[in-house]
Amino acid sequence: MNFKSYEEFWPFYLTQHSKPSTRAWHFVGTSFVFIFILLTLYTQNYWLLILAPVTAYALAWISHFFIEGNKPATFGHPVWSLRADFRMYRLILLGKLKQELEKTDHA
Repeated sequence: MNFKSYEEFWPFYLTQHSKPSTRAWHFVGTSFVFIFILLTLYTQNYWLLILAPVTAYALAWISHFFIEGNKPATFGHPVWSLRADFRMYRLILLGKLKQELEKTDHA
């Protein structure tokens, strides 16, 4: 699919994450990004940074293939997908994702 803007992409992204367990695995994966960044700062072992995207994408992609049953949006729109991952993470943290899903009619 071709999108003209990130805001046009965002509702599509939500449709690709329609199952709560898919979103949960994304949340866990993104949490590991922050954990590995903190571990890197604490240990000064910069090799740990490699584990951040590897872990996050592994958990997200497994959830797409085995739970959601679709292809990750990252494959077609890597930058917007990454931005959307962090947006979804923030909305989950703030307890506002349900409202966002209802706005886009994907609850």
